Amino acid sequence: MQKNKKEIKKILEILEKTYPNSTTALKYKNTFELLIAVMLSAQTTDNQVNKVTPTLFSKFKTPEDFAKLKPEELEKYIKGVGLYKTKSKNIINTCKMLLEKYNGKIPETREELIKLPGVGRKTANVMLSVAFGKDAIAVDTHVFRVANRIGLANSKNVKKTEEDLMKNIPQELWRKAHHWLIYHGRNICKARNPECKKCPIKEYCEYYKKNGGV
Repeated sequence: MQKNKKEIKKILEILEKTYPNSTTALKYKNTFELLIAVMLSAQTTDNQVNKVTPTLFSKFKTPEDFAKLKPEELEKYIKGVGLYKTKSKNIINTCKMLLEKYNGKIPETREELIKLPGVGRKTANVMLSVAFGKDAIAVDTHVFRVANRIGLANSKNVKKTEEDLMKNIPQELWRKAHHWLIYHGRNICKARNPECKKCPIKEYCEYYKKNGGV
C-alpha cells in the first residue's frame, strides 16, 4: 500500500534529518573515475570498490589508459569485486566507445549512457544525479527494498519502483532521496534482520505494520 502525500512529506522530512549531507560512498576524483567506480559497484558493496580503486586509478587515469588493456590485465586490479571478468571486458569496451564516439568525454544523457557496454539504467541515473546534478533516482538493491517496504513504492521490479518514486517524491528531492534511502537501507532497513525498533520512520512503514511491529 502506497502512502498519501502527507505521509510521504513526513517520511522525507525524517529521512533528511536522519541522513543530512548524504552522498555517494564511492571515492573518485573526477567524472570518469566515478563512472568506472559505479560500473564496478554492481552486485558489490561500495566499500569493496573503494578497496580496489585507489591502486587502479593511480595506475590508469584516462579512457586511453583503459582502452589499451586486455581484459586479463585489468582483471588483476579488480579481482576484489564480484563479476570482475565481465566488468573488465565492459570497462575496456566502454572506454573504447568513449574515445570513438565522445572524444573521451562522458555523455550527459541517459539515452547515450545506457549505450555504453555494462552501463544500465541504474548506473546511468547515478551518473546523471551525482556527476551532472540532474534530477534522477537510481534504484539499487537498497532503494528497491526500502522504498517498497515503507510504501513509497509498490512494485516487484526496479523500473516500476523508479516510476513510483518519481511520482511520489517531489522532483527537486529525487537526487537527495536516492541517498537517504541507500543510507537507511545500509544502517537500519537491512535485507536481513532490519532494525525496525530503532527506525525513525517505523510508524509510517507498511513493513513494520504488517509484521506486528517487530
